[in-house]
Amino acid sequence: MSATVVKTDPSFWQRPIAALLEQLAAPPDGLDSTEAARRLVQFGPNLIHGERKRSLILQFLVKFRNPLVIILLTASALSAFTGDATSFFIIGTIVLISVTLDFVQEYRAGQAAERLRQSVAVRAQVLRDGKPSEIPIAGMVPGDVALLAAGDLIPCDGRVLEAKDFFVNQALLTGEAFPVEKAPSELPEETDVLVAGNTVLLGTSVISGTARVLMCRTGQDTELGAIADTLLAKPPPTAFEQGTRRFGLLIMRMTVLLVLFVLLVNAFFHRPWLESFLFAVALAVGLTPELLPMVVSVTLSRGALRMAAQKVIVKRLASIHNLGSMDVFCTDKTGTLTEARIHLERHQSPLGKESRRVLELAYYNSYFETGLKSPLDDAILEHTEIDASGWQKIDEVPFDFERRRISVLLDNSTTRMLVVKGAPEDILRLSEHYEGETEADQRPLDAAARQSINAQFEALSNEGFRVLGIATRQVGPAHPHAVVGDEADLVFAGFAAFLDPPKVSAKAALAGLAADRVAVKIITGDNELVTQHIFAQLGLPVTGVLTGSEIQQMDDMALAARVEQANLFCRVPPAQKNRVILALKRRGHVVGYLGDGINDAPSLHSADVGISVDSAVDVAKAAADMILLEQDLEVLHAGVLEGRRTFGNIMKYIMMGTSSNFGNMFSMAGASIFLPFLPMLPVQILLNNLLYDVSELPIPLDRVDDDYLSHPRHWDMNFIRNFMLVIGPVSSVFDFLTFYIMLTVFHAGEALFHTGWFIESMATQVLVIFIIRTRKNPFKSRPSPWLIACSLIVVALAGALPFTPAGVSLGFVAVPGYFFLILAAILLAYLLAVEGMKRWFFQRFVT
Repeated sequence: MSATVVKTDPSFWQRPIAALLEQLAAPPDGLDSTEAARRLVQFGPNLIHGERKRSLILQFLVKFRNPLVIILLTASALSAFTGDATSFFIIGTIVLISVTLDFVQEYRAGQAAERLRQSVAVRAQVLRDGKPSEIPIAGMVPGDVALLAAGDLIPCDGRVLEAKDFFVNQALLTGEAFPVEKAPSELPEETDVLVAGNTVLLGTSVISGTARVLMCRTGQDTELGAIADTLLAKPPPTAFEQGTRRFGLLIMRMTVLLVLFVLLVNAFFHRPWLESFLFAVALAVGLTPELLPMVVSVTLSRGALRMAAQKVIVKRLASIHNLGSMDVFCTDKTGTLTEARIHLERHQSPLGKESRRVLELAYYNSYFETGLKSPLDDAILEHTEIDASGWQKIDEVPFDFERRRISVLLDNSTTRMLVVKGAPEDILRLSEHYEGETEADQRPLDAAARQSINAQFEALSNEGFRVLGIATRQVGPAHPHAVVGDEADLVFAGFAAFLDPPKVSAKAALAGLAADRVAVKIITGDNELVTQHIFAQLGLPVTGVLTGSEIQQMDDMALAARVEQANLFCRVPPAQKNRVILALKRRGHVVGYLGDGINDAPSLHSADVGISVDSAVDVAKAAADMILLEQDLEVLHAGVLEGRRTFGNIMKYIMMGTSSNFGNMFSMAGASIFLPFLPMLPVQILLNNLLYDVSELPIPLDRVDDDYLSHPRHWDMNFIRNFMLVIGPVSSVFDFLTFYIMLTVFHAGEALFHTGWFIESMATQVLVIFIIRTRKNPFKSRPSPWLIACSLIVVALAGALPFTPAGVSLGFVAVPGYFFLILAAILLAYLLAVEGMKRWFFQRFVT
């Protein structure tokens, strides 16, 4: 088979199965591993357009697309053209070092993040070497035989070989909200693959049942791949991406103004055009935080690694910021507030008595249903003393979140009946009779009986029980199929009541989230009585309750007004969950949503940060930004703090770049007005910038103060701008003081002036990080040892450089020994001044 040339068929749904198997050289029991590996090379990974990655060389070369890098390379070429080989070599080397440093750090960060993503990548079961094997979807090839079950994402375009009550949601491709049943059949006349009942398509999902599917098309060749550009358009930018873009525009405006100013001044004084151009470009480079992408990538990836240690796997790095900015967290209560160890505690008749009949009917329904089993089903199926062997399933109406029930049609050779299990309100609404003392004792469900049964339901809910209604309906022996219309004129059999105790850890975790200003809102399908009981046990105040029926009657404006106060949303179907999240976002909140079911995918997409759990269905995990390896609010709380810590370190770099760095570049521009020579040579500015960037590399490893983690953090461009305008001029004042001392005390010529200011500039802008990195007293906030070591080494290197041959070649000269005494005094005064201005700034501008 390895020598066979395999070709995919564009009309595979019309072909007979036998012919299709032959064309794909696919045995019904699946490919062997060797052949699968060969086909993976032939057809490529099962990925759609946009997911393929650039080669390493292209990733490196794309770094040179930065406009400032292009300008520097142009300047370097002009230097070579004018005979200045030294400037050509030095500028080229600095550019290469800077770009390589950026690439290596970002690549390593990306690799670390990718390893984490792969640890929770969606996988699927295929038959390999004749036995089921779980592999990443990207490794599947045409000719594979996939085994699908409820909750799975469909990994390919393929033909159904076997199916059992197999229903698929195709809304992504067709817009059709209702599940479609798929079955093995021959459809030679069907021309539209989207309506072919024998076909499954990549990107859709399994609602219920099981199937064995022959993979016919993968990756870009699939129906989804053909329209990927429209269906998979880039999502709107996140809050983090918008903040980064606005910051970039702010720096760009400042850079353009500064460069134009310098060029005009040098033109006015008739200075050499090439030297003036290189000086202006060097200023632009010095002002631009060109390592910001690398600092962001490394900081986020390190944050992702720390979060992985806290059992939170990050799939999309930018979501770390969103998690730290989150001020409203929405979740179901099961598994987060409760233990998710559900027990069937009671099974009682409409008369309020324990009933084995109710237990048997509930067991039959759960035993024969083929959809995704819920924890309630698992609790029912623990009662293995019930014998279902005498019954045979004829058909099934799968569960959906609008009906909130599931029906199975059963036969035992003498009786054929429909067994229905679901939300008690809906089951009672559809029932016309109820069972009395025995199965045969069927009584009319009149107003008095309904009132009595509803009182039982409320009493169970008030005690904290989750309740299912159980009902039956006898049908004729020739009744062939179960349909939604059969769920009428039912006989109510009773209630199955489940207990799910609150988590021991939930109370402390909720208190921690509240202390850190994250509001928790519960969105659940359970009724309000059960949910309020859980809240009371956890000591949580109920600030407002909204039900799904109330939400349905509200327009979006009214809902947005009500969601602020309410913290319990009960009996809420999936579409209303999504509306609640969107309403909260319209109120200006950053919303997180935790979901693990098929119906949670839209809400996970809509939330600012979608969170799922490792045990969730594939659809939910694929939609989520983060995966919790433990469904525990303490794990989530740790992730929130890590998100804030990560954003705090990114802000340190930005605040450095917009304060002392800006001040130094402003000083250079100002000095060019009155000095008869350039205040620093272009190559010296570039070296200054490179050394400064090296000193900032350990910022992603730095500690963040506890008080910074106390509430959500957002991009605030007004804060950044004001900080730059307050702190930046302090640096300029001490730069101009240095200019005065160099000219009057040392009577410095051009070379000595360049050298003295280079050393002072490096010392001030590097060491001020220890003031700016914390809002409190710098001696009370311990920096990372790596940051301390790197900063001191860079300052020492800058001080020693003029005494080396390399320094001489860069235009530096040795400075007198007492220069360093004056430098120490200037440095001490500068740091004290910045500390004073910092404290005033935070008192004046930050509440």
